[in-house]
Amino acid sequence: MNTLQQWAFQWGIPEVAVADLQQRLATPVPVNTQGRSEAAVQAQVRLDAAKDGTLAWRNNVGVLLDARGVPVRFGLANDSAAVNKRFKSADLIGIKRVVITPQMVGSAIGQFWSRECKHAGWRYCGNEHEQAQMRWLQLIQAHGGDAAFAS
Repeated sequence: MNTLQQWAFQWGIPEVAVADLQQRLATPVPVNTQGRSEAAVQAQVRLDAAKDGTLAWRNNVGVLLDARGVPVRFGLANDSAAVNKRFKSADLIGIKRVVITPQMVGSAIGQFWSRECKHAGWRYCGNEHEQAQMRWLQLIQAHGGDAAFAS
């Protein structure tokens, strides 16, 4: 049983609701792109985000050796190999401008925004890598962020 299922069981969330949430998170955001590659999708997602006023940056994740031969980890959710195995942060990270409710009239917040870009026609299959990417999306969504796969 994964963490989401354990949490849902603890709070009495029906399995059908959890399945619906997982399906919604795994359904890619549609992107208008002539290219079919992941790079083409990513470029289009960035253009679409900019049109909506969302600031989006590339999130490179990995580890390299510095001049002394010491490993240096970079990218979000890459504090250690164990963390990176569990959570794979998305290709694009950004801030989405959101005007908030009438109680805070005129205010705006910056909502955390994240997109995991996939080639056109991609479908979620649930392998270990995709599960780690899904956990990232679920984490962001659970904290009020806007996170999804995009293809």
